[in-house]
Amino acid sequence: MGHSVHSSAPGGAPQAHRLKIGFVLARSFTLSAFALFVDTLRLASDQLDRSGRVLADWQVLGSTRHLITSSCGVQVAPTSDFVDPGQFDYIVVVGGLLTVEQPVDHETIRFLKLTASKRVPLIGLCTGSFILAEAGLMKGHAICVSWLHYHEFRERFSDLEVRSDRLFNLDRKRGSCAGGSSAADLAAALVRRHISRDAERNALEVLQIEKARSQFDIQTRQPLCEYVNDSRVAAVLINMEQHLEGGMTIEQLATSVGLSRRQLERLFTEKIKMSPALCFRRLRLDRARQILLTSKKPIIEVALDVGFVNTSHFTKEFRRTYGRTPAEIRDSAARIQEAPQEAALLS
Repeated sequence: MGHSVHSSAPGGAPQAHRLKIGFVLARSFTLSAFALFVDTLRLASDQLDRSGRVLADWQVLGSTRHLITSSCGVQVAPTSDFVDPGQFDYIVVVGGLLTVEQPVDHETIRFLKLTASKRVPLIGLCTGSFILAEAGLMKGHAICVSWLHYHEFRERFSDLEVRSDRLFNLDRKRGSCAGGSSAADLAAALVRRHISRDAERNALEVLQIEKARSQFDIQTRQPLCEYVNDSRVAAVLINMEQHLEGGMTIEQLATSVGLSRRQLERLFTEKIKMSPALCFRRLRLDRARQILLTSKKPIIEVALDVGFVNTSHFTKEFRRTYGRTPAEIRDSAARIQEAPQEAALLS
C-alpha cells in the first residue's frame, strides 16, 4: 500500500522505495511514544547502528520551524514545512496532554484534511486520535485509545467506535495506538509490512524488545475500578491490584475503607456481582494469564507472583477459570503468534 516515492542514489540511479513517514507533533506531545516509533524506524532502516536512512525515511512536519515542547519539557524542532503529503506513506500525529486547549494550529488541521483527501493513511499515536477525531477524520473507522483516556474519548466523540482493550488498530486508511511502548509495536508492524521481517527483528533486538506485540494483543492494564461507580469498591479494587502477590486479607481490605468484612461482601455483591474473595482471585488469575502470554517465566514463578504457594493449586484454579492449564494457554499463544497476521494491516 502507500504511495510510490523514489529517491535517487548517488549518480542518479533510481533507488528502491523507502518507507516514508511524516510526523506531526502536538503541543505537549508524548516524547516516549514519538521516540519509540521513530527509533524503531531508524534501527530497521540500516545495519550496525549507523542511523543511515537506507530503507526508511522520516520528517517532523510543522507549520513553523519553532520548537515544539513535549509533555516532559524536552523540545523538538520540525525538520520540514508542510509539503505535499503524497510524498509520504503515512502521516503520524503524536498527541499528548489532553488538557492543552489547542494541541495543533489551524494550518495543521488543514494539512491533515489535505492528507485524508489524498488518501494518505493517517495514524493517531497516543492521544493523536483525539486530534484526528476532532478534525472529523475518524468517522467510519474503529479507534484504539488507552484505557486511561477511554471515557473522555467516549464523552467527546460519542458517535465514534472506540475500544480500550487493544494496543493499536489499523483500519484501512486510519491507524490508532494507545501510546507508550505500543508505539514500537505499531512501528514494527509497519516495518514488517513495508520493509521485511529481518528489518523488524534487527530493530527490536537493538531496542531489547523480545518480540513485537500484534494489534490483537491486549493492553496490559484495564482496572476494574474504571467501571465502578462506588468509591469504596474502586479503592478496594486498586488495593487488590497492588497486592496481587499476597499480603492483604479481605478483612484488611474492608478495614481500609471503613467497613466490616460482611459489609464489604454485601457491597461487592451489589456493585460487581461477585464476592471480594472471588474478585481478588480473578484479578490474580488475569494477571497470571498476562504474564504467561508475555514472558517465558517458569509457571511456578508466575504462580508465586500472583500469590499462589504451589503449582498444583495454581493450575487447578487457572483451569477452572479459563478451561485450560497455564501450559496449554502459553502453547496456544505461541502457535498463534507464529501465524502470519499481515492481512490485518492497512491495505
